[in-house]
Amino acid sequence: MRLRQPVVAGRFYPEAPEDLRQEIRHFLDEGARALPAPTSDTPVGLMLPHAGHVYCGRVIGATLARLRLPSTLILLCPNHTGLGHPLSVWPDGAWITPLGPTLVDAGLTAALCNGPTLFEADTHAHLREHALEVILPFLQEQRPEPFRIVPICVGTRQRDLLHQAGRDLAGVLRDRLLPASGTPDGDAPQVALIVSSDMNHYEDEHRTRQKDDMALRHALACDPDGLLRVTARESISMCGAAPLALALYALQHLTGKTPPRVEQTLHDTSGSVSGETDHVVGYAGLRIFLP
Repeated sequence: MRLRQPVVAGRFYPEAPEDLRQEIRHFLDEGARALPAPTSDTPVGLMLPHAGHVYCGRVIGATLARLRLPSTLILLCPNHTGLGHPLSVWPDGAWITPLGPTLVDAGLTAALCNGPTLFEADTHAHLREHALEVILPFLQEQRPEPFRIVPICVGTRQRDLLHQAGRDLAGVLRDRLLPASGTPDGDAPQVALIVSSDMNHYEDEHRTRQKDDMALRHALACDPDGLLRVTARESISMCGAAPLALALYALQHLTGKTPPRVEQTLHDTSGSVSGETDHVVGYAGLRIFLP
């Protein structure tokens, strides 16, 4: 079996399973107290940050708290290493964290990569990339029941490619999104698109929050075109703008004329933990629900 081993355990998060589980439970419990209950319990999409847990765990916990995660999770992240195909899909096997393995949905990755799509089966982009590894233990703890993942690393910011990739992804997911009629899950989504992204990087607290708000305004409006335009025009160094745009394009195609409902949870910066406000990184959480 092809295994993706952890590469930032002990740096971005605790390596010992019990220490990691205790840390995650702390952030999830804190998140449940920090925000009112979500308007729905099963999201069709999320955005979570991917810094060290000490910096962004509060935002991840608040975003995941009291949610029911579907059994299939499409994980989309930026490509920080520059390796691999621009739309790299880990094809099979499992991803390992200190909390154990999570299986890759090989049938879904094959449907995504073997058809006439822009995606390609490729592990090189994922081997040293931290952005999905950091959030996966939170997903494992939030959903103790088995689930499968489709890891996708996005290394292009070209609007036309992202739009077509969103269309391709929607085409593969269309028959999988909702359960068959009469099943116990009712209308709850069976698939969620989970984007890993930090916000603006390494400017002062005030400017970072300004830039973050400009990008978040378009995300909350489910406006991927606007998100790509404003991050380019205003030099907003939101590393996951492209994977978020891809996810929003896919959801637009899946939901038709009525856009999905996007809600912001917490918005914070690294300065809240470090005390350093001259050079901070922004973190925000989003929940996305079917209309």
